[in-house]
Amino acid sequence: MSLAEANALTVVRREAERDVELKPMQFFRLLARLFHYTAPYKRRRGWLIFFVLLRSVQLPLLAWSIGAIISGPVSRNDVSGLIKGTLGFLALAAFTQLVVVFRSRLALELGEAVVCDLRNDLFARLQSLTLSFYAKTRFGRVISRFTSDIDAIRAGVQDIVFVSTVQFGQMLICGILMFVYDRVLFALILAMAPAVWFLNRHFRAKMGRQQREIQESFSRVTSTLAESVTGIRVTQGFVRETVNAGLFRDLMEDHSRYSMGAARTSAIFLPLLEMNNQIFIALLLVVGGYRLLAPGIGTPIGTIVQFFFLANLFFEPLRVIGSQYTQALTALVGAERVFRLLDTQPEWQDPPDAMVLHPRQDRPGIRMEFQDVSFGYESGRPVLNELNFVAEAGQTIALVGRTGSGKSSIINLITKSYLPSSGRILVDDCDIVRIESKSLRSLLGIVPQQNFLFAGTVLDNIRFARPGAPESEVRLALERLGFADLLEAMPNDLATAVGEGGSGLSLGQRQLVCFARAFLADPRILILDEATSAIDSLTESRIQNALAALLSGRTSFVVAHRLSTIKAADLILVLDHGRIVERGTHAELLEQAGVYHGLHAEFISQE
Repeated sequence: MSLAEANALTVVRREAERDVELKPMQFFRLLARLFHYTAPYKRRRGWLIFFVLLRSVQLPLLAWSIGAIISGPVSRNDVSGLIKGTLGFLALAAFTQLVVVFRSRLALELGEAVVCDLRNDLFARLQSLTLSFYAKTRFGRVISRFTSDIDAIRAGVQDIVFVSTVQFGQMLICGILMFVYDRVLFALILAMAPAVWFLNRHFRAKMGRQQREIQESFSRVTSTLAESVTGIRVTQGFVRETVNAGLFRDLMEDHSRYSMGAARTSAIFLPLLEMNNQIFIALLLVVGGYRLLAPGIGTPIGTIVQFFFLANLFFEPLRVIGSQYTQALTALVGAERVFRLLDTQPEWQDPPDAMVLHPRQDRPGIRMEFQDVSFGYESGRPVLNELNFVAEAGQTIALVGRTGSGKSSIINLITKSYLPSSGRILVDDCDIVRIESKSLRSLLGIVPQQNFLFAGTVLDNIRFARPGAPESEVRLALERLGFADLLEAMPNDLATAVGEGGSGLSLGQRQLVCFARAFLADPRILILDEATSAIDSLTESRIQNALAALLSGRTSFVVAHRLSTIKAADLILVLDHGRIVERGTHAELLEQAGVYHGLHAEFISQE
C-alpha cells in the first residue's frame, strides 16, 4: 500500500472510530423508540400482537396433542379415539398455518410502515440541519443511514421482534406444561439455565461489538463509493483509478475481516447452544428412564413421551433465537445510528419568537448592515474579523479579494447559513438572529459558482423557487435576460431533460438556467457568487443589460473576478485575511493605487 493510500485509509477509519466510541443507547430504550413508531398503526399492531400470542400457544398445544394421542388412544388401542385425535390435530395444525399467514402479512406491513416513517423523519431532520453538519459529515455515511441501517431495522421489526416473541411465548407455555406434568424433570431445565445465561452474556458483548464494527466499516465503504462516483471525472483526469481501487480494496478487506470475525463467533455460539440442548436431552433420558422404571415412582410412559415432545419444543426456540441474535444486534446497531442522526440538533435554531420579515413595499431592495462582525467555522480560528459596512437598499456591493480572503463567508452570513461569532447583522434594522430563517431566505435569489441543477426538466429547474409560475413567465424571463435562443440549442425546448447535477447541459447552459431561476424568483436580495465564471466573454456581454435590469433596485452582493461585473458596483469591499482593507467605488479605488489597483491589473490581464 502506498503512503497516500495508507493516509487516506487512516482518515476514514479514524472518522468512523469516533462514531463507534460514542456511548450507545440502552437496549430497552431503543426498543421503546422503535415501538413508538408503531403507534400510528395501533389497530394493525394490536392484531399482530394477538396473532403472535396465539401462535405462541398453538405450537406447544400441537406438541401436547401428539403426546396426548400417544398416551391416550394409542396406548389403549382405541382406534376411534385415534381417528378423532388425529383429525383434531390436523384441524389445529391447519389453524396454526392460517395464523402464520396473517402474522407474517401484518408483520411485513407494519415493518414497511415503520421504515417509511423513519425515512421521512430522517429526511426532515436532514433538511433542518445547518451547513456545518454537512461540512463535517461524509455523504456516504448519511446514505448508509437510509439504506443498510434502515434495512436492518426493517428486518428487526418484520422478523426478529415478532418471531422472537413467538419463540419466547412458546418456551413459556412449554415450561408451564412441563411443570404441570413432572416437576422433577422440569427442575433439570432450570438447572441448565445458568449455562444458557452465561453463554448469552459472554457472546452478547462480543457479537454486539463486532456488529457495530461491521456497520461502521460498511459506512466507510459506502462513503468512499459515493465520493468515487461523484468525483469520477477528477479521478480519471488525474489517473487515480489504481490508487482509488487500492483504497477501496483495503476498505473492503476491513469490512470482510469484521464480517468473518462475527461469522466465527456465531459459528461457535450456535453449536454451543445446540450442545447444551443435547446434554439436557441426554440427562432427560437418564432421569426420565429411571423415573419410569424405578419401583415406587412409576411415572406413566405417556407423561414421559409428552414431556419429551414439550422439551424439544422448549429448546428449539433457543436455536432459532440464537440464529437471529446476530440479526437482532445488527438491527439494534442500525437503530442506534439512525436515532443518533434523528437526535442531531442544528448548530443553531431560530428563537421561538422569531419575527417574519416584512420588507417595505415602497422599494424593491433591503438594507443590510454589518456591525463589528467576526466569524469562524471553528472555535479560535476566525475567518472574518470585525467587519463594518452598510449595503443600502438597492445598492450593489462587490466583494473582491484573493482566495481565502472571506468573500464566501460573508455570503454564508448574509444567507443565514451560519451565524456570526460576534457582532450583529441588521436586515432593515432587525437583528438577523431574530429573523425567521425561511422568511429571510424567501427574499433571496442566489446564482452560485457551482451551478447545481436537479434531475427533471429545464422548466422544472428554472421555476424551482416558484413551482406555480406559468410557462409564459419562464419564457419572458429568458427573453429579458437576452438568451431566449438558449432553448433553440436544446432538443426539447423547456422540456429538455436534465440529469443529476445538471448532466445533459453544457457548463454555460447550466449557468444561464441558474440566472433564469434567480430572475424568476424576483428576489429582494440578489447574490451572484462567481456567477459569470462558467460563461464565456461573448455570452457575458449579452447578459450585461439583463443583469443591469436584474440588479436594478435590488440589494445585490457580487463576488467576481471579472472586471465587467465589478466596476459598476456602488461599493467595492476589498478583503484580505478576513478584514476589509479598502472600500470605495471602482474609480476611487484605482486612484488610491493600493491593493485593488494590483488586483485590477490582474483582472485586465485575464480579460
